[in-house]
Amino acid sequence: MLLLAASPELDRHDAGAGHPERRARLDAALAGIDDAGLRDAVVALEPRRASEDELTRVHPAPYLEALHAFCDAGGGALDPDTVAVAGSWDTALLAAGAALAAVDGLASGRGDVAFVAARPPGHHALSDEPMGFCLLNNVAVAAATLADRGERVLIVDWDVHHGNGTQAIFWDDPRVLYVSTHQWPLYPGTGRIGETGGPGAPGLTVNVPLPPRATGDVLLRAIDDVMAPVVERFAPTWVLVSAGFDAHRADPMAGLELTAGDFADMAARVQRFAPRTGRLALILEGGYDLDALRLSVGASLAAVLGGRFRPEAASGGGPGTEAVDAARLLHVAPPGGAGVR
Repeated sequence: MLLLAASPELDRHDAGAGHPERRARLDAALAGIDDAGLRDAVVALEPRRASEDELTRVHPAPYLEALHAFCDAGGGALDPDTVAVAGSWDTALLAAGAALAAVDGLASGRGDVAFVAARPPGHHALSDEPMGFCLLNNVAVAAATLADRGERVLIVDWDVHHGNGTQAIFWDDPRVLYVSTHQWPLYPGTGRIGETGGPGAPGLTVNVPLPPRATGDVLLRAIDDVMAPVVERFAPTWVLVSAGFDAHRADPMAGLELTAGDFADMAARVQRFAPRTGRLALILEGGYDLDALRLSVGASLAAVLGGRFRPEAASGGGPGTEAVDAARLLHVAPPGGAGVR
């Protein structure tokens, strides 16, 4: 069963006419579930707002108070890309709460996999600073909650942009392994291969920066050759995916060449990292071409639920194998050598 945390009817976050991060993204993601024939497998989760105690595991109280007050005053531009309005605070609480509802639903045995279709996205949000369309770091709030319960959490971030906020939040936290594939160079300018974690969590940040036009076969090689050995050493008890779909070839925000078939293959691979059924949640991040988002969400969820929806073939033949090889040499011990530990 698919636990679905989505409440688009409660969305009051309006980034303005022409902004790529818009409510229509949620409609497209939910339509993908129908396209894949998964509606009968859906268990809808009750919308809920994240509490202050849950948020302060990641975001300091002064930041939360300032953001709340900014929205209450009518909002405005937080940076050149990031906007808040009066309704943004409540919508952001619902997005973080949706991620928490998803992991709680899985923990209670209500489903096999969870999907969080909420906005604004989160992985660029630092502990004390909004950026990159993001106000609260949804995946980080869920991961910190699980970690405080004694879990070992793997975050796989396949958004085309590096999740600088998530990386920074867990930089020195040995309870969380953060791995990211992303285009390089690209906003926000972080995610270099040499960024591998702080002194308390060496090797628990894994970045595979890829050149423009990289294709799905390169991403799968990164999962198999770089992520898999590191994940095996870490032995996670939970897997959370920062599921951005803006690496699709049709997306206007970047230049990778993935298809819906590639996202299906990636989702199936990442599912293997979960120790058992009911320990995998996909949390929506980017994805700004609505048709590409619709197809990619449907294909990914079908793949992890054993469905057969594959509207686009996988891609191959693009550049990036050298970047994968470099990351492997850094993080995975070659014969006679030593990777990051």
